[in-house]
Amino acid sequence: MSDNILKNLRNYEVDDLVMVGFEKDQDVKLPLVNESLDMDRQFRQIMFFYESGIRQLTAKLEILNKEFQFCNDRNPIENVKSRLKSQESIVRKMEKQGLPLTFSHMMANIRDIAGVRIICPFITDVYQVARLLISQPDVELEDIKDYIRNPKKNGYRSLHMIVSVEVRFSDMMRKVLVEIQLRTIAMNFWASTEHQLRYKKERIFTEEMHRQLKECADIMAEADEKMQKLAENLNVSDAENLYW
Repeated sequence: MSDNILKNLRNYEVDDLVMVGFEKDQDVKLPLVNESLDMDRQFRQIMFFYESGIRQLTAKLEILNKEFQFCNDRNPIENVKSRLKSQESIVRKMEKQGLPLTFSHMMANIRDIAGVRIICPFITDVYQVARLLISQPDVELEDIKDYIRNPKKNGYRSLHMIVSVEVRFSDMMRKVLVEIQLRTIAMNFWASTEHQLRYKKERIFTEEMHRQLKECADIMAEADEKMQKLAENLNVSDAENLYW
């Protein structure tokens, strides 16, 4: 753990952590953390809370994956990846939003600490998998942003969902927030390679470079649409599942 990062995330009162942003009679999504723990252990305990949400979701996806393999002609899930946001990324995001650097504000306001990315072959698969996930009784949709129908200005496309997933701990059931990103293979190719190009902050991006990246995004979008139409013509994909 990085001391210079952790010292910025100040300690808290347990009551403040539990109740921040919630009424007393609401179903609180925040874990009770022992205030006697040192900050490093507190942070690791909170990360375990979010990691448990990831494990719960990835277990559901693995079951769906196996079901599709055995019961269908093809699988709409190509790949699944997960990650916990790093301490550095959390602090940067909180500073950018002007939030006090406390654990309570981190848990109440940073909704993408736990993340799962699902890669699908076709656009219809993205929406089909999303529907299958949020139709489960212990997964609740909190927020959704459809960057497939409404791409970002730079050409980025993906379906983003924030869900709360129920996790049974030793003392009680808790709800854990997890961000889910669903993309096609083409969308993921563009997003991954664009990230590699921008990885070094000292690199200067010109307007021409931005234009070329957007042009590549448009090419990927066109390829997705053509592959989608081919899949529908071959009865590989159902157009009824297209879009939300």
